[in-house]
Amino acid sequence: MKNRVICDKNFLLGEVDPRVFGSFAEHMGRVIYSGIYEPEHVTADEDGFRQDVMNAVRDMKISAVRYPGGNFVSSYHWEDGVGPKEKRPRKLELAWKAVETNEFGTGEFIKWIRKAEAEPIFTVNLGTRGVEEALQYLEYCNFPGGTSYSDRRIEYGDTEPYKVNMWCLGNEMDGEWQMGHKTSREYGRLAAETGRAMKRLDPEIELIACGSSLSSMQTFPEWDLEVLEQTYDVIDYLALHQYYGGQELGTANFLAQTLDMENYIQTVKAAATVVKAKKRSEKTIKFSMDEWGVWANPADTVNDEVREQPWRRAPAISEQIYTMEDALLFAGMQMVILRNADVIRIACQALITNVSACIMTEKNGEMWLQTTYYPFCYFSNYGRGTVLETKAEGPCYNCDLFSNVPYVDHVAVWNQEEHEIAVFFVNRHETEAMEVDIELTGFACGQIKESVTLSAKDKKTTNQKDHRAVIPKENKRVAVEKESIHAELPAFSFNVIRVEVL
Repeated sequence: MKNRVICDKNFLLGEVDPRVFGSFAEHMGRVIYSGIYEPEHVTADEDGFRQDVMNAVRDMKISAVRYPGGNFVSSYHWEDGVGPKEKRPRKLELAWKAVETNEFGTGEFIKWIRKAEAEPIFTVNLGTRGVEEALQYLEYCNFPGGTSYSDRRIEYGDTEPYKVNMWCLGNEMDGEWQMGHKTSREYGRLAAETGRAMKRLDPEIELIACGSSLSSMQTFPEWDLEVLEQTYDVIDYLALHQYYGGQELGTANFLAQTLDMENYIQTVKAAATVVKAKKRSEKTIKFSMDEWGVWANPADTVNDEVREQPWRRAPAISEQIYTMEDALLFAGMQMVILRNADVIRIACQALITNVSACIMTEKNGEMWLQTTYYPFCYFSNYGRGTVLETKAEGPCYNCDLFSNVPYVDHVAVWNQEEHEIAVFFVNRHETEAMEVDIELTGFACGQIKESVTLSAKDKKTTNQKDHRAVIPKENKRVAVEKESIHAELPAFSFNVIRVEVL
Protein backbone atom coordinates (compact mmCIF):
# COMPACT_ATOMS: atom_id res chain seq x y z
CA MET A 1 0.00 0.00 0.00
CA LYS A 2 1.31 3.42 -0.97
CA ASN A 3 1.27 6.66 1.00
CA ARG A 4 2.32 10.18 0.11
CA VAL A 5 3.42 12.88 2.57
CA ILE A 6 4.06 16.43 1.40
CA CYS A 7 6.16 18.86 3.47
CA ASP A 8 6.86 22.44 2.45
CA LYS A 9 9.61 24.59 3.95
CA ASN A 10 7.24 27.58 4.07
CA PHE A 11 4.41 25.90 5.99
CA LEU A 12 5.15 25.51 9.69
CA LEU A 13 2.94 24.40 12.57
CA GLY A 14 5.04 25.68 15.46
CA GLU A 15 8.24 25.51 17.45
CA VAL A 16 8.64 22.53 19.75
CA ASP A 17 9.03 23.65 23.36
CA PRO A 18 11.68 21.36 24.92
CA ARG A 19 9.43 20.99 27.97
CA VAL A 20 7.08 18.71 26.03
CA PHE A 21 9.62 15.95 26.66
CA GLY A 22 8.87 15.87 30.37
CA SER A 23 7.95 13.15 32.83
CA PHE A 24 6.22 12.78 36.17
CA ALA A 25 7.39 11.54 39.59
CA GLU A 26 4.60 10.88 42.10
CA HIS A 27 4.69 9.26 45.52
CA MET A 28 2.77 6.29 44.15
CA GLY A 29 3.82 2.66 44.39
CA ARG A 30 7.52 2.27 43.60
CA VAL A 31 7.98 5.40 41.50
CA ILE A 32 10.16 7.05 44.16
CA TYR A 33 11.23 4.34 46.58
CA SER A 34 13.27 1.65 44.75
CA GLY A 35 12.51 3.56 41.55
CA ILE A 36 14.60 6.72 41.39
CA TYR A 37 15.66 6.53 45.07
CA GLU A 38 17.17 3.45 46.72
CA PRO A 39 20.14 4.21 49.02
CA GLU A 40 20.93 0.50 49.49
CA HIS A 41 21.23 -0.21 45.77
CA VAL A 42 24.65 -1.06 44.37
CA THR A 43 24.43 1.84 41.88
CA ALA A 44 23.20 4.44 44.40
CA ASP A 45 25.20 7.65 44.68
CA GLU A 46 25.87 9.62 47.86
CA ASP A 47 22.28 10.94 47.82
CA GLY A 48 20.68 7.53 47.38
CA PHE A 49 19.77 8.02 43.71
CA ARG A 50 19.98 4.96 41.48
CA GLN A 51 22.52 5.73 38.77
CA ASP A 52 21.24 3.06 36.39
CA VAL A 53 17.92 4.91 36.37
CA MET A 54 19.63 8.30 36.20
CA ASN A 55 21.57 7.25 33.11
CA ALA A 56 18.39 6.04 31.39
CA VAL A 57 16.66 9.35 32.24
CA ARG A 58 19.55 11.33 30.78
CA ASP A 59 19.54 9.20 27.63
CA MET A 60 15.84 10.02 27.26
CA LYS A 61 16.74 13.72 27.52
CA ILE A 62 13.84 14.29 29.88
CA SER A 63 13.45 18.05 30.06
CA ALA A 64 11.11 18.58 33.04
CA VAL A 65 9.59 16.46 35.81
CA ARG A 66 6.37 17.14 37.69
CA TYR A 67 6.36 16.44 41.45
CA PRO A 68 5.04 15.29 44.01
CA GLY A 69 1.68 14.38 42.41
CA GLY A 70 -0.72 13.47 41.14
CA ASN A 71 -3.48 12.27 43.44
CA PHE A 72 -0.88 12.06 46.20
CA VAL A 73 -0.56 15.84 46.44
CA SER A 74 -4.19 16.48 47.38
CA SER A 75 -3.63 15.47 51.00
CA TYR A 76 0.13 16.09 51.15
CA HIS A 77 1.80 18.39 53.68
CA TRP A 78 5.00 19.57 52.03
CA GLU A 79 6.48 20.37 55.47
CA ASP A 80 6.61 16.63 56.21
CA GLY A 81 9.24 16.15 53.48
CA VAL A 82 11.82 18.72 54.59
CA GLY A 83 14.36 18.88 57.42
CA PRO A 84 16.33 16.08 59.09
CA LYS A 85 15.10 12.73 57.81
CA GLU A 86 15.09 11.15 61.26
CA LYS A 87 12.55 13.74 62.40
CA ARG A 88 10.17 13.46 59.46
CA PRO A 89 6.78 11.93 60.29
CA ARG A 90 5.40 8.68 58.94
CA LYS A 91 1.95 9.46 57.56
CA LEU A 92 -1.04 7.60 56.21
CA GLU A 93 -1.23 8.52 52.53
CA LEU A 94 -4.87 8.55 51.43
CA ALA A 95 -4.70 8.54 47.62
CA TRP A 96 -3.03 5.13 47.34
CA LYS A 97 -3.64 3.92 50.92
CA ALA A 98 0.05 3.63 51.71
CA VAL A 99 2.40 4.62 54.52
CA GLU A 100 4.55 7.57 53.48
CA THR A 101 7.87 7.80 55.33
CA ASN A 102 8.74 11.21 53.85
CA GLU A 103 12.41 10.27 53.63
CA PHE A 104 12.30 11.62 50.07
CA GLY A 105 10.90 15.14 49.85
CA THR A 106 11.41 18.55 48.30
CA GLY A 107 15.14 18.91 48.89
CA GLU A 108 15.85 15.39 47.68
CA PHE A 109 13.81 15.97 44.53
CA ILE A 110 15.66 19.21 43.78
CA LYS A 111 18.99 17.40 44.11
CA TRP A 112 17.74 14.60 41.86
CA ILE A 113 16.32 16.90 39.17
CA ARG A 114 19.51 18.90 39.00
CA LYS A 115 21.53 15.73 38.51
CA ALA A 116 19.02 14.64 35.86
CA GLU A 117 19.60 18.02 34.13
CA ALA A 118 15.88 18.78 33.96
CA GLU A 119 13.49 21.46 35.22
CA PRO A 120 11.17 20.97 38.21
CA ILE A 121 7.39 21.40 38.02
CA PHE A 122 5.83 21.56 41.49
CA THR A 123 2.22 20.96 42.41
CA VAL A 124 0.50 22.56 45.41
CA ASN A 125 -2.22 20.92 47.45
CA LEU A 126 -5.56 22.55 46.66
CA GLY A 127 -7.50 19.52 47.83
CA THR A 128 -7.23 19.60 51.62
CA ARG A 129 -5.24 22.86 51.80
CA GLY A 130 -5.27 26.25 50.10
CA VAL A 131 -3.80 29.70 49.57
CA GLU A 132 -1.74 29.98 52.75
CA GLU A 133 0.04 26.65 52.42
CA ALA A 134 0.79 27.28 48.75
CA LEU A 135 2.39 30.61 49.64
CA GLN A 136 4.46 29.01 52.37
CA TYR A 137 5.72 26.33 49.98
CA LEU A 138 6.62 28.94 47.35
CA GLU A 139 8.43 31.03 49.96
CA TYR A 140 10.35 27.98 51.16
CA CYS A 141 11.44 27.13 47.62
CA ASN A 142 12.06 30.45 45.93
CA PHE A 143 12.64 33.28 48.42
CA PRO A 144 16.35 34.08 48.97
CA GLY A 145 16.27 34.30 52.77
CA GLY A 146 15.48 36.39 55.80
CA THR A 147 11.96 35.07 56.32
CA SER A 148 10.50 32.22 58.31
CA TYR A 149 10.17 29.61 55.54
CA SER A 150 13.16 30.65 53.43
CA ASP A 151 15.35 30.56 56.53
CA ARG A 152 14.06 27.09 57.27
CA ARG A 153 15.34 25.96 53.85
CA ILE A 154 18.71 27.56 54.59
CA GLU A 155 18.81 25.90 58.01
CA TYR A 156 18.25 22.54 56.32
CA GLY A 157 21.29 23.04 54.11
CA ASP A 158 20.05 24.70 50.91
CA THR A 159 21.37 28.25 51.05
CA GLU A 160 20.36 29.13 47.50
CA PRO A 161 16.69 29.29 46.46
CA TYR A 162 15.43 26.48 44.25
CA LYS A 163 13.98 28.89 41.66
CA VAL A 164 11.09 26.62 40.76
CA ASN A 165 9.42 28.37 37.86
CA MET A 166 6.44 26.11 37.03
CA TRP A 167 3.64 25.47 39.53
CA CYS A 168 0.48 23.39 39.15
CA LEU A 169 -2.54 24.68 41.07
CA GLY A 170 -3.74 21.33 42.38
CA ASN A 171 -4.33 18.08 40.56
CA GLU A 172 -7.37 16.66 38.75
CA MET A 173 -9.80 18.57 40.91
CA ASP A 174 -12.69 17.61 38.61
CA GLY A 175 -12.30 13.96 39.66
CA GLU A 176 -14.53 12.51 42.38
CA TRP A 177 -11.56 10.28 43.30
CA GLN A 178 -9.58 13.35 44.37
CA MET A 179 -9.16 14.29 48.02
CA GLY A 180 -10.96 17.64 48.30
CA HIS A 181 -12.76 17.25 44.96
CA LYS A 182 -14.50 20.47 43.97
CA THR A 183 -16.97 21.82 41.47
CA SER A 184 -15.56 23.87 38.61
CA ARG A 185 -16.73 27.09 40.24
CA GLU A 186 -15.26 26.18 43.64
CA TYR A 187 -11.96 25.12 42.14
CA GLY A 188 -11.75 28.00 39.69
CA ARG A 189 -12.14 30.59 42.43
CA LEU A 190 -9.63 28.87 44.73
CA ALA A 191 -7.10 28.48 41.89
CA ALA A 192 -7.49 32.13 40.91
CA GLU A 193 -7.01 33.42 44.46
CA THR A 194 -4.08 31.08 45.07
CA GLY A 195 -2.47 32.07 41.79
CA ARG A 196 -2.84 35.78 42.44
CA ALA A 197 -1.21 35.45 45.84
CA MET A 198 1.62 33.29 44.50
CA LYS A 199 2.40 35.73 41.71
CA ARG A 200 2.42 38.60 44.18
CA LEU A 201 5.15 36.74 46.07
CA ASP A 202 7.05 35.70 42.92
CA PRO A 203 5.89 37.43 39.70
CA GLU A 204 8.24 35.35 37.55
CA ILE A 205 6.54 32.00 38.09
CA GLU A 206 4.26 30.28 35.58
CA LEU A 207 0.99 28.76 36.75
CA ILE A 208 -0.91 25.74 35.48
CA ALA A 209 -4.60 25.29 36.33
CA CYS A 210 -6.47 21.98 36.25
CA GLY A 211 -8.43 21.32 33.09
CA SER A 212 -10.47 18.17 32.53
CA SER A 213 -8.74 14.98 33.67
CA LEU A 214 -9.90 12.94 30.65
CA SER A 215 -11.80 13.55 27.46
CA SER A 216 -14.40 11.07 28.77
CA MET A 217 -15.25 13.10 31.90
CA GLN A 218 -18.96 13.89 32.13
CA THR A 219 -18.08 17.49 33.00
CA PHE A 220 -15.90 17.97 29.89
CA PRO A 221 -15.78 20.62 28.43
CA GLU A 222 -17.98 22.65 30.81
CA TRP A 223 -15.30 22.29 33.48
CA ASP A 224 -12.68 23.85 31.23
CA LEU A 225 -14.91 26.76 30.26
CA GLU A 226 -15.71 27.60 33.89
CA VAL A 227 -12.13 27.24 35.14
CA LEU A 228 -10.85 29.40 32.29
CA GLU A 229 -13.54 31.97 33.06
CA GLN A 230 -12.35 32.16 36.68
CA THR A 231 -8.57 31.97 36.15
CA TYR A 232 -7.85 33.37 32.68
CA ASP A 233 -6.14 36.54 33.87
CA VAL A 234 -3.95 34.67 36.38
CA ILE A 235 -2.76 31.41 34.84
CA ASP A 236 -0.35 30.72 32.00
CA TYR A 237 -1.41 27.18 31.10
CA LEU A 238 -4.41 24.90 31.38
CA ALA A 239 -3.56 21.29 32.24
CA LEU A 240 -4.80 18.42 30.09
CA HIS A 241 -4.54 14.80 31.26
CA GLN A 242 -5.13 11.81 29.02
CA TYR A 243 -4.65 8.06 29.38
CA TYR A 244 -5.89 5.38 27.01
CA GLY A 245 -6.49 1.71 27.66
CA GLY A 246 -8.98 -0.44 25.81
CA GLN A 247 -6.68 -3.16 24.49
CA GLU A 248 -9.65 -5.51 24.80
CA LEU A 249 -11.48 -3.47 22.14
CA GLY A 250 -9.14 -4.80 19.48
CA THR A 251 -6.07 -3.30 17.83
CA ALA A 252 -7.95 -1.20 15.25
CA ASN A 253 -9.95 0.62 17.94
CA PHE A 254 -7.07 0.77 20.39
CA LEU A 255 -4.64 2.51 18.04
CA ALA A 256 -7.30 4.85 16.64
CA GLN A 257 -7.70 6.58 20.00
CA THR A 258 -5.16 9.18 18.95
CA LEU A 259 -8.03 10.72 16.97
CA ASP A 260 -9.88 11.25 20.24
CA MET A 261 -6.79 12.92 21.67
CA GLU A 262 -6.67 15.31 18.69
CA ASN A 263 -10.33 16.17 19.22
CA TYR A 264 -9.80 16.63 22.96
CA ILE A 265 -7.04 19.19 22.36
CA GLN A 266 -8.98 21.03 19.66
CA THR A 267 -12.06 21.23 21.89
CA VAL A 268 -10.12 22.73 24.80
CA LYS A 269 -8.37 25.07 22.38
CA ALA A 270 -11.80 26.24 21.20
CA ALA A 271 -12.94 26.73 24.80
CA ALA A 272 -9.89 28.89 25.51
CA THR A 273 -10.58 30.92 22.37
CA VAL A 274 -14.17 31.54 23.47
CA VAL A 275 -13.12 32.74 26.91
CA LYS A 276 -10.40 34.94 25.43
CA ALA A 277 -12.96 36.61 23.17
CA LYS A 278 -15.47 36.95 25.99
CA LYS A 279 -12.89 38.69 28.16
CA ARG A 280 -11.61 40.86 25.29
CA SER A 281 -8.16 39.65 26.31
CA GLU A 282 -4.92 39.94 24.37
CA LYS A 283 -3.52 36.98 26.27
CA THR A 284 -3.51 33.49 24.73
CA ILE A 285 -3.59 30.56 27.13
CA LYS A 286 -1.33 27.63 26.27
CA PHE A 287 -1.68 24.03 27.43
CA SER A 288 0.27 21.60 29.61
CA MET A 289 -0.37 17.92 28.89
CA ASP A 290 1.20 17.19 32.25
CA GLU A 291 -0.06 13.62 32.52
CA TRP A 292 -0.31 11.35 29.51
CA GLY A 293 0.29 7.72 28.71
CA VAL A 294 -1.08 4.29 27.89
CA TRP A 295 -2.99 2.44 30.58
CA ALA A 296 -2.34 -1.27 30.14
CA ASN A 297 -4.41 -2.58 33.04
CA PRO A 298 -8.18 -2.48 33.60
CA ALA A 299 -9.07 0.88 35.13
CA ASP A 300 -9.87 -0.49 38.59
CA THR A 301 -6.79 -2.73 38.90
CA VAL A 302 -4.79 -0.33 41.04
CA ASN A 303 -7.76 0.15 43.36
CA ASP A 304 -8.12 -3.62 43.76
CA GLU A 305 -4.44 -3.90 44.66
CA VAL A 306 -4.76 -1.13 47.24
CA ARG A 307 -7.93 -2.57 48.78
CA GLU A 308 -6.44 -6.03 49.19
CA GLN A 309 -3.33 -4.90 51.08
CA PRO A 310 -3.59 -1.27 52.27
CA TRP A 311 -1.16 0.79 54.35
CA ARG A 312 2.14 -0.59 53.08
CA ARG A 313 5.30 1.38 52.35
CA ALA A 314 5.86 1.85 48.61
CA PRO A 315 3.76 -1.15 47.51
CA ALA A 316 4.26 -2.57 44.03
CA ILE A 317 0.99 -1.37 42.51
CA SER A 318 -0.03 -0.81 38.89
CA GLU A 319 3.29 -2.01 37.49
CA GLN A 320 2.10 -2.18 33.93
CA ILE A 321 4.05 -4.15 31.37
CA TYR A 322 3.88 -2.65 27.90
CA THR A 323 3.58 -4.56 24.65
CA MET A 324 4.60 -3.67 21.12
CA GLU A 325 0.95 -2.73 20.56
CA ASP A 326 1.08 -0.34 23.52
CA ALA A 327 4.26 1.24 22.15
CA LEU A 328 2.49 2.16 18.91
CA LEU A 329 -0.35 3.96 20.70
CA PHE A 330 2.23 5.64 22.95
CA ALA A 331 4.15 6.86 19.88
CA GLY A 332 0.91 8.03 18.28
CA MET A 333 0.04 10.07 21.37
CA GLN A 334 3.44 11.72 21.30
CA MET A 335 2.90 12.60 17.65
CA VAL A 336 -0.37 14.32 18.59
CA ILE A 337 1.48 16.41 21.17
CA LEU A 338 4.05 17.50 18.59
CA ARG A 339 1.41 18.26 15.95
CA ASN A 340 -0.11 20.67 18.47
CA ALA A 341 3.18 22.38 19.28
CA ASP A 342 1.54 25.76 18.72
CA VAL A 343 -0.52 25.35 21.91
CA ILE A 344 1.08 22.53 23.93
CA ARG A 345 4.20 23.86 25.63
CA ILE A 346 4.61 21.34 28.46
CA ALA A 347 3.97 17.59 28.49
CA CYS A 348 4.79 14.99 31.13
CA GLN A 349 4.74 11.29 30.33
CA ALA A 350 3.40 9.47 33.37
CA LEU A 351 5.20 8.06 35.23
CA ILE A 352 9.00 8.00 35.29
CA THR A 353 9.58 4.55 36.84
CA ASN A 354 7.59 1.38 37.58
CA VAL A 355 4.01 2.75 37.41
CA SER A 356 2.87 3.10 33.76
CA ALA A 357 6.52 3.83 33.11
CA CYS A 358 9.16 3.58 30.41
CA ILE A 359 11.77 2.51 33.00
CA MET A 360 11.34 -0.53 35.25
CA THR A 361 13.44 -1.47 38.26
CA GLU A 362 13.78 -4.40 40.61
CA LYS A 363 14.38 -3.64 44.26
CA ASN A 364 18.04 -4.44 44.97
CA GLY A 365 18.21 -5.59 41.36
CA GLU A 366 18.43 -4.61 37.73
CA MET A 367 16.79 -1.96 35.60
CA TRP A 368 15.19 -2.63 32.23
CA LEU A 369 13.50 -0.60 29.51
CA GLN A 370 9.93 -1.04 28.30
CA THR A 371 8.82 -0.99 24.67
CA THR A 372 7.59 2.59 25.20
CA TYR A 373 11.05 3.81 26.18
CA TYR A 374 12.33 3.82 22.63
CA PRO A 375 9.70 6.04 20.97
CA PHE A 376 10.07 8.59 23.78
CA CYS A 377 13.85 8.50 23.45
CA TYR A 378 13.77 9.11 19.70
CA PHE A 379 11.17 11.87 19.91
CA SER A 380 13.07 13.62 22.70
CA ASN A 381 16.45 13.36 21.00
CA TYR A 382 15.37 14.16 17.45
CA GLY A 383 11.91 15.76 17.64
CA ARG A 384 13.23 19.20 18.58
CA GLY A 385 12.92 22.15 16.25
CA THR A 386 9.98 23.23 14.08
CA VAL A 387 7.03 20.99 13.31
CA LEU A 388 6.23 21.07 9.60
CA GLU A 389 2.67 21.25 8.38
CA THR A 390 2.10 18.20 6.18
CA LYS A 391 -0.50 16.88 3.77
CA ALA A 392 -0.93 13.14 3.47
CA GLU A 393 -2.63 10.70 1.15
CA GLY A 394 -2.97 7.01 1.84
CA PRO A 395 -5.22 4.11 2.77
CA CYS A 396 -7.51 4.38 5.80
CA TYR A 397 -9.71 2.03 7.79
CA ASN A 398 -12.95 2.23 9.72
CA CYS A 399 -13.53 0.73 13.17
CA ASP A 400 -16.17 0.79 15.88
CA LEU A 401 -14.91 4.03 17.42
CA PHE A 402 -13.69 6.06 14.43
CA SER A 403 -13.90 6.40 10.66
CA ASN A 404 -11.15 7.21 8.16
CA VAL A 405 -8.25 6.24 10.40
CA PRO A 406 -4.97 6.47 8.42
CA TYR A 407 -2.94 3.28 8.50
CA VAL A 408 0.15 5.48 8.50
CA ASP A 409 0.39 8.22 11.13
CA HIS A 410 3.27 10.68 10.98
CA VAL A 411 4.88 13.94 12.10
CA ALA A 412 7.88 15.80 10.63
CA VAL A 413 10.25 18.05 12.60
CA TRP A 414 12.86 20.35 11.05
CA ASN A 415 15.90 20.99 13.22
CA GLN A 416 17.56 23.99 11.60
CA GLU A 417 20.56 23.98 13.94
CA GLU A 418 21.37 20.36 13.08
CA HIS A 419 20.41 20.78 9.40
CA GLU A 420 18.13 17.77 9.48
CA ILE A 421 14.53 16.70 9.20
CA ALA A 422 13.26 13.83 11.32
CA VAL A 423 10.08 12.12 10.13
CA PHE A 424 8.33 9.80 12.57
CA PHE A 425 5.86 7.14 11.45
CA VAL A 426 3.51 4.59 12.94
CA ASN A 427 2.27 1.85 10.61
CA ARG A 428 -0.97 0.65 12.20
CA HIS A 429 -1.51 -2.19 9.72
CA GLU A 430 -1.00 -5.52 11.46
CA THR A 431 0.11 -7.55 8.44
CA GLU A 432 1.18 -5.28 5.57
CA ALA A 433 4.22 -3.10 5.06
CA MET A 434 3.54 0.41 3.83
CA GLU A 435 5.37 2.31 1.11
CA VAL A 436 5.65 6.04 1.71
CA ASP A 437 6.97 8.87 -0.43
CA ILE A 438 7.93 12.01 1.49
CA GLU A 439 8.18 15.14 -0.67
CA LEU A 440 10.31 17.85 0.93
CA THR A 441 9.48 20.96 -1.09
CA GLY A 442 12.04 23.70 -0.68
CA PHE A 443 14.63 21.44 0.90
CA ALA A 444 17.74 19.94 -0.67
CA CYS A 445 18.24 16.48 0.81
CA GLY A 446 21.64 15.17 1.74
CA GLN A 447 22.51 11.83 3.23
CA ILE A 448 20.37 9.65 5.45
CA LYS A 449 21.64 10.16 8.99
CA GLU A 450 19.63 7.35 10.53
CA SER A 451 16.69 5.09 9.73
CA VAL A 452 15.33 2.77 12.40
CA THR A 453 12.23 0.70 13.01
CA LEU A 454 10.68 -0.77 16.16
CA SER A 455 8.63 -3.90 15.57
CA ALA A 456 7.99 -7.46 16.74
CA LYS A 457 6.56 -10.66 15.26
CA ASP A 458 3.88 -10.76 17.96
CA LYS A 459 2.10 -7.52 18.84
CA LYS A 460 1.86 -8.68 22.47
CA THR A 461 5.65 -9.00 22.83
CA THR A 462 7.10 -7.25 25.89
CA ASN A 463 10.59 -6.65 27.24
CA GLN A 464 9.82 -8.11 30.67
CA LYS A 465 11.65 -11.43 30.32
CA ASP A 466 13.89 -10.77 27.36
CA HIS A 467 14.84 -7.16 27.91
CA ARG A 468 15.95 -6.81 24.29
CA ALA A 469 12.94 -8.45 22.67
CA VAL A 470 11.71 -5.11 21.27
CA ILE A 471 14.49 -2.68 20.43
CA PRO A 472 15.12 -0.33 17.47
CA LYS A 473 16.81 -1.87 14.44
CA GLU A 474 18.11 -0.38 11.22
CA ASN A 475 15.64 -0.06 8.37
CA LYS A 476 17.58 -0.42 5.13
CA ARG A 477 14.53 0.07 2.90
CA VAL A 478 14.98 3.83 2.72
CA ALA A 479 16.27 5.87 -0.23
CA VAL A 480 16.74 9.62 -0.64
CA GLU A 481 16.70 11.83 -3.74
CA LYS A 482 17.08 15.58 -4.19
CA GLU A 483 13.78 16.62 -2.60
CA SER A 484 12.21 13.35 -1.55
CA ILE A 485 12.52 10.22 0.56
CA HIS A 486 11.12 6.80 -0.28
CA ALA A 487 10.71 4.28 2.51
CA GLU A 488 9.08 0.98 3.29
CA LEU A 489 7.62 0.77 6.77
CA PRO A 490 7.36 -2.76 8.18
CA ALA A 491 3.93 -3.94 9.29
CA PHE A 492 2.90 -2.81 12.76
CA SER A 493 5.93 -0.64 13.43
CA PHE A 494 7.27 2.66 14.73
CA ASN A 495 9.83 4.30 12.44
CA VAL A 496 12.25 7.23 12.46
CA ILE A 497 13.98 8.61 9.38
CA ARG A 498 16.54 11.38 9.84
CA VAL A 499 17.79 13.13 6.71
CA GLU A 500 20.35 15.88 6.24
CA VAL A 501 18.82 18.96 4.59
CA LEU A 502 20.37 22.08 3.12
